[in-house]
Amino acid sequence: MYAIVNIAGKQTKVEADKFVYTHKLAGNVGDSVELGNALLTDDNGTVNIGVPTLDVKVTGTILAHVKADKVLVFKKKRRKGHRKLNGHRQDYTKVMINSIG
Repeated sequence: MYAIVNIAGKQTKVEADKFVYTHKLAGNVGDSVELGNALLTDDNGTVNIGVPTLDVKVTGTILAHVKADKVLVFKKKRRKGHRKLNGHRQDYTKVMINSIG
């Protein structure tokens, strides 16, 4: 069984007993979170589509707060000697999905 859930404005496919990376969520490591706004569920071929959402409770546990790989932003203006290098690391939360239903 899997579900498509709206988490912080992004649609994410979640399955029970698997983990997902989402945008940073409020909470500490070990806290339980409830992910709302289930848009679609699939239970062995039986697909339920929400109009706009379903009454499905998706619960999970926060495993860690991590950062993604560094993304380098390089700007240059030719013939001017202007060069600028910036780096960015996005914050993510690793969530273990406990149950869907």
